[in-house]
Amino acid sequence: MKRPLLLLLLLLGTAGGRAAPKPNFVLILADDLGIGDPGCYGNKTLRTPNIDRLAREGVKLTQHLAASPLCTPSRAAFMTGRYPIRSGMASQARIGVFLFLGSSGGLPQSEVTFARLLKGQGYATALIGKWHLGTHCHNNSDFCHHPSSHGFDHFHGIPVTNLRDCKPGGGTVFKAALRLLAFAPLQVIAIALLTLAALRWLGLLRVPGLVFAGLLLLAAGILGALLGFLHYFRPLNCVLLRDRRIVQQPLSYDNLTQRLTDDATQFIRRNAETPFLLVFSCLQVHTALFASADFAGKSQHGLYGDAAEEMDWSVGQILNVLEELRLANNTLVYFSSDQGAHVEEVTARGDVHGGSNGIYKGGKGNNWEGGIRVPGLLRWPGVLEAGVEVDAPTSNMDIFPTVATLAGAELPRDRVIDGRDLMPLLQSRSRHSEHEFLFHYCNFYLNAVRWHPRNSSSIWKAFFFTPNFTPEGANGCFLTHVCFCNGRFVTRHEPPLLFDLSRDPRETSPVTPSGEPRFWEIVDAMQRAAERHARTVQAAPNQLSPQNLLWKPWLQMCCASSSGLSCRCRPEDRDGGGSA
Repeated sequence: MKRPLLLLLLLLGTAGGRAAPKPNFVLILADDLGIGDPGCYGNKTLRTPNIDRLAREGVKLTQHLAASPLCTPSRAAFMTGRYPIRSGMASQARIGVFLFLGSSGGLPQSEVTFARLLKGQGYATALIGKWHLGTHCHNNSDFCHHPSSHGFDHFHGIPVTNLRDCKPGGGTVFKAALRLLAFAPLQVIAIALLTLAALRWLGLLRVPGLVFAGLLLLAAGILGALLGFLHYFRPLNCVLLRDRRIVQQPLSYDNLTQRLTDDATQFIRRNAETPFLLVFSCLQVHTALFASADFAGKSQHGLYGDAAEEMDWSVGQILNVLEELRLANNTLVYFSSDQGAHVEEVTARGDVHGGSNGIYKGGKGNNWEGGIRVPGLLRWPGVLEAGVEVDAPTSNMDIFPTVATLAGAELPRDRVIDGRDLMPLLQSRSRHSEHEFLFHYCNFYLNAVRWHPRNSSSIWKAFFFTPNFTPEGANGCFLTHVCFCNGRFVTRHEPPLLFDLSRDPRETSPVTPSGEPRFWEIVDAMQRAAERHARTVQAAPNQLSPQNLLWKPWLQMCCASSSGLSCRCRPEDRDGGGSA
C-alpha cells in the first residue's frame, strides 16, 4: 500500500514542478476587411461562420483600432507595438505604402518585432501571406527588410501587396502616374503636331521637317516606354516568395488561397510538439479580388463576397487543424484586419470591390471610425471566457506586449512601446483600457486624439483636420481613390472637431461649446495630451521618402530561370504549395 502511494506522490510532485507549456499563437490578419463584413459584427448576408465561431467561443472587441488606416504603417505598428511614426514607417508625402518590390525602404532592422522576441524564447515562427514592409536596402540579395530579418523562420507569400496589376484585366494602380507621364505628354505632342501641320499648310509658318520627325520620335519613345511598362514592368512586382526565393513570377491566383492555407496547416503540424507563432496574413480582400472555383459566384456580394467567404474558409481550416492536434486549449488565436474597408474601390462599370464598414463613416485611408475600427476577436479555450464583449478602446499595437508577456519574453526597455497588455481586459480583471489616450495618425501627421477618461463613460475624439471627401457629399475620396493627409486635400479645424463616440459612433454631430459646457476643458486636455505625446516622438529615418519609394533596378528580384527583360519564371519553377 505504501509503494503505490509513494509513486503517486512522486508523480504529483513531478507534475507540480514541471513548467506549464508555453502557449502557441495564431495571429490572422485580413487585408482591407471592414468591420461591417463579418456576421458577428452584424452582417446578415455575408457568410463568415468560422470568423463568427471565434466570437462565439472567445472575446469580441467592439472598439478595436488600427494604428493607421493604411497597410504599411498599420502592419509596422502591429509587428512592433509602436506608432509607425516612431520607426519611420509614416510617409510625409502622398504615397503612404510601398508599391515596388525594388524599393529601398522598409521596417528597420533596429525595430523589434514580436516574432524576434518569441524566436528568442524558443518558438518556431512563420509568416504566411502578405508582408508589405519592405525587402531590400542596397542590393537584391541583402534582404534587410525581409521577414527573415525580423524573426520569422519561414515566409511564404507576397513581399509587397496584392496589386491590381498582377491580375490580367484588373487595371493598374499606376493610373495617375501613367496619365501624368505618358498620356498627357502624348496629348501635348499630338496637339503640337496638328497645330504645326495646319500652320504649314496655310502658309503661315515655315516648319522644318526635322521638327515633325523629332516630335514623332518623341511620341514613339513615350509610347514604346508605356508598352514596355505594361508588358515587362508590371509583372516585376507580382511575385510569390518561399523564404528568400521566387517561386512564381508573375503571381498566379489559381488556388492561391488553398496553397497558402495548406502551408499554414503544415507549419502547425510540423511544430505541434514545440511552441509556435504563426502569422497568417491574408491576401484577401485587397484588390485585385480573386476567388477559387469552389467560391467564385457563390456569395451574395459579387467577387468581394466570394473572396471574403474563401478567406473565412481559410480561418476554418486553421481552427480545424488546431482541434485535430488537440492544440486549441494551448493556443491563443487572434483575428483582425489591418484597417477598414476601402470604400472607393468601385470599378468603371459600377461594381463595388470594397467591403462594408457598417454604421461607421469613412474607410481605408482616413481616421473616421470606418477607416480604423476593425474586427478584433481572440479565442483561448479554458483561459478566455466564451462570448465576452469588451467595449473599451484597444489597438492592434496591443498584440505585441500581450504575446510577448504570455511567451515569457521581456519587453524592450530602450524604446517606447505604445501597446498595452490585453489580458486584464480579456479576462475581465479590468473593465477600463490602459489607453486613456490614443493618437490617430494620417501618414506622418497627427490627425486626431481619442480620450477615454478614467471616471467617465464618454469616449471623446478630436480631429485637428479632416479629409475633403470628393465628390461633395460622398463617403470617401473617390476622385483620388484614397484620401490624402495634407495641403488642399484636408480641412483644418480650430478648435478641433469634437465628437462623443459613446453617443455618436457615426460621427455625424460634432459637439459644440454651446451644447457641451465642458467643451473647452475637454479640448484643452486632449491638446495637452497630444503635446506630451509629441515630446516622446524622436525623429527616425523616413522609410517612405520618395527616394526610398522609387523603383531601383539593382534591387529588383527576378526568377532564377528568367532571361532578358521578361523576368518570368519558367514552368519548372512554379510553386507547388506545401512547405519547403
